[in-house]
Amino acid sequence: MEDVLEVKGLSKTFKSKAGDVSAVDDVSFEARKGEVTVIVGPSGSGKTTLLYLLGSLESPDAGEIITFGEDIAAADADLIAYRRKRVGFVFQFFNLISALTTLENVMLPMDIQAVPAPEQRNTAMRLLERMGIDARLQKAKANKISGGEKQRVAIARAMANDPDIILADEPTGNLDSATGRVVVDILAGLAREDNKCVVIVTHDEGILEVGDHSFHMMDGRLSAM
Repeated sequence: MEDVLEVKGLSKTFKSKAGDVSAVDDVSFEARKGEVTVIVGPSGSGKTTLLYLLGSLESPDAGEIITFGEDIAAADADLIAYRRKRVGFVFQFFNLISALTTLENVMLPMDIQAVPAPEQRNTAMRLLERMGIDARLQKAKANKISGGEKQRVAIARAMANDPDIILADEPTGNLDSATGRVVVDILAGLAREDNKCVVIVTHDEGILEVGDHSFHMMDGRLSAM
């Protein structure tokens, strides 16, 4: 299978009053299309920082993040195009815009890409229906639906521009176990059925069972499981 993410020697240090904190320390691994990579670790282990580096929301101090032959950690990388076209994010706290309907939230990434409005709407409706968000809920404001529904809307939004890579940060962290299982199954389905590269970071070791490749993270260091 085609490697989508090849990470080499990735490091990120933050300064604090207590001194430098090595959030990501010389991390290397690969993640592929059609597979789920799960990174498990406790709070403060560096896994969210790692995910933000992979999605170019943070810049590394050292190392390479190679996607389709391009190092997005390089100074001349087109990070705007990468974030908009190559990668989709799913966050623990959903990050939906409360004032918009669920349909409008999913349309928004396409609007930024200047996709024609009818295509935006049709794509958003199709994705939401796939996630079990019916016509009634598509008209609801994002702050009026349940946590599980919010996360399914967030996954639909992540898929709006048909990215190759889905990065999920604690996607079940605010959900009960049954709802969380539904969300995990959806993410696994995106890898198996849609040939996406799905990377999940989590403290929940129960998610390991869906991973094709699993890693443990502690104190910024990554180790295979």
